[in-house]
Amino acid sequence: MRLGVLTGGGDCPGLNAVIRAVVIAGHVRYGYETLGYLDGWRGVLDDRARLLDPVESDGLLALGGTVLGTSRTNPFAEERGAERVIANLAERGVDVVVAIGGDDTLGVANRLGTMGVRVVGVPKTIDNDLAGTEVTFGFQTAVQTATEAIDRLGTTAESHHRIIVCEVMGRNAGWIATEAGIAGGAAEILVPEVPFDLDEVCAKLLRRHERGQFFSIVVVAEGALPAHAGEAEAAAGARSDAPTDAFGHARLGGIGDWLAGELERRTGYEARSTTLGHIQRGGSPTAFDRVLATRFGVAAIEAVHDGDFGIMVALQAAAIVRIPLSDAVGKPKTVDRDLLDGVAAPFLG
Repeated sequence: MRLGVLTGGGDCPGLNAVIRAVVIAGHVRYGYETLGYLDGWRGVLDDRARLLDPVESDGLLALGGTVLGTSRTNPFAEERGAERVIANLAERGVDVVVAIGGDDTLGVANRLGTMGVRVVGVPKTIDNDLAGTEVTFGFQTAVQTATEAIDRLGTTAESHHRIIVCEVMGRNAGWIATEAGIAGGAAEILVPEVPFDLDEVCAKLLRRHERGQFFSIVVVAEGALPAHAGEAEAAAGARSDAPTDAFGHARLGGIGDWLAGELERRTGYEARSTTLGHIQRGGSPTAFDRVLATRFGVAAIEAVHDGDFGIMVALQAAAIVRIPLSDAVGKPKTVDRDLLDGVAAPFLG
């Protein structure tokens, strides 16, 4: 049996741990050979790959990023892309593709599965917004990184009596903002799921200062927008005007700077912004993410061995299970309002 493994979409801590688990578990348990495709689906389209050695792969557990490289390539957006993928896999003698990625990468895998390609998916999204799994590897590391940043921003905000806006990742779902905001004791948490009332945010910050708390940390997800149409248009205009990727996603960023300017203008308090950006993606995975990534990789090998294709391995109720790929893609998992309204709300403002 020859496997092909690839990593697609944005990088995150834990990708290399999955690769390691797939290569070693496949070799030790069943004698599988693993071919690593370079730069996600782009490597399959261009037929760029290399054999992965089990001994060399053993050192990947704590390494951030992905040794295979990644891209946001959509074969279905290119001329005869799917046909080229199928032909190149056959030419290399690849029996099964283990695709590690989020909604876009696994959406491609799901479509190829309907065309006869044998695929097994491993969930990866730093935003934790993939349906069917309670959590994805890399998310916990990103939350830890963001929390540490919020702690540091808090000390300088308090020293200068400032409002500091911390912009974190989260295109359609504010999981990082919510959990890091709770863990870091933020004064406000703004997420894409709940358009925010800017006047209300300012009023809360003013009341906070009036009762003797002379600094505030506002955590905002990159995809958050104000509820008022005019303000939303202005905030959206502050974002990058970079072209969309192959899946139609625009590059986000800029809400933090816009929000800090508005808060300073409306409250009279000095405000600054910090965008964590790719700092959240980089570095070594936490112990939790190393373990979860390893469990996912081993579970993917067991699915291959069982001939169970067209599935994604997932974490549910502390157990690794298999769900149809079609159940995981196309419907993002958004933040539970109970987490915002029940857990976070008493500590905000």
